[in-house]
Amino acid sequence: MNSNLTHALDGLNTRYRALGKSARLILLIFAGLLLLAISALTLRPAPLTDLAEGSHLRKADFYPLWNKGELVVLMRHVERCDHSTNPCLEQADGITVKGQHVAVQVGQAFQNLGLNQTNIYNSPLRRTEQTASYAFNRTTTGQEWLINCRKSMLDDVLKHKLDQHNMILVTHSECIAALEQSLKVSGASSLDYGSSLIISINPDDHSAKVLGYIDAQDWGKVLAKRP
Repeated sequence: MNSNLTHALDGLNTRYRALGKSARLILLIFAGLLLLAISALTLRPAPLTDLAEGSHLRKADFYPLWNKGELVVLMRHVERCDHSTNPCLEQADGITVKGQHVAVQVGQAFQNLGLNQTNIYNSPLRRTEQTASYAFNRTTTGQEWLINCRKSMLDDVLKHKLDQHNMILVTHSECIAALEQSLKVSGASSLDYGSSLIISINPDDHSAKVLGYIDAQDWGKVLAKRP
């Protein structure tokens, strides 16, 4: 240790000993709280990544993983009629006209990605059935696990995911939140209508990893970054 550093440390030690007992205790408490705050910030999980921004899409290997059939997309249904002042498409428990247009646009983006090796499921509620119908020109027999999802969402995703096939799940915000909780995502994402949470599934050990999200209006950015 060089002499300057030794001298500085000796000076600090002398000043510390010169403090009164109460002052030293306060200083130690402050130092402890500061250390706890730094540790909490260091250990806190990273917030959900917006894959449409910057280089996040490339860093997440989105396109290679899609081409290999290793992605799961949890798409939230589009705008629901009973929570909006916008005109309803049909029934009050379905989607709005605005939501229909969003579903079509998102569906076109997925068509551009390629759906030949993709399994699509939707929950049994009308708003998810209509979203799937307008986005993908198809609906599935209502999948109860995409509405009764609070305790088993991750297990059900892994159970239905086929190797070398992507999977799109048209579902609800609470199911997306349940999966995020299982995978220890920092905070609730509160994805907007028509937005998608993107998960990768490792085919070797079937472990799941959250890559980020893509808002409904940002698929143009995503497709523009296609290799």
